[in-house]
Amino acid sequence: MNPYHYHMSYHQPQYSSQFPQYPESEIWAEQLTKQPLYPYLKSQVLNIIAPFVNYGLEEAENTSYAHALQEVAAMTYLIGKGMDPQTAYLIVESWEINEKF
Repeated sequence: MNPYHYHMSYHQPQYSSQFPQYPESEIWAEQLTKQPLYPYLKSQVLNIIAPFVNYGLEEAENTSYAHALQEVAAMTYLIGKGMDPQTAYLIVESWEINEKF
C-alpha cells in the first residue's frame, strides 16, 4: 500500500467543519427531507435518549454546556458501539478528574 495514500474510514473522527452549522443545517435538512425520515423510530429514539438529555441538563448546571454535551455524546457513542448505558456512564465518568476531561 502506498504510504501516501489516504483512506477515510468511518471510524476516523468527523470534525465540526464537516457538519452543517445552524442555520445552514436547517436549510440543508429541509431541502433533503420533505417528509420525516423513519417516522416509526421517532418516539422510540426520543424515549431512549430522554434520560441522557435530563442528565446533560443537570450536569450543565454544575459544569458547562460544552462539558455536559461531551459527556452525553461520549456515553451515547459508547452505547451505539454496543455497551449498556450503565457501563458507558461509568467509563465516561472515569475519564473525568475534578469535572474535567
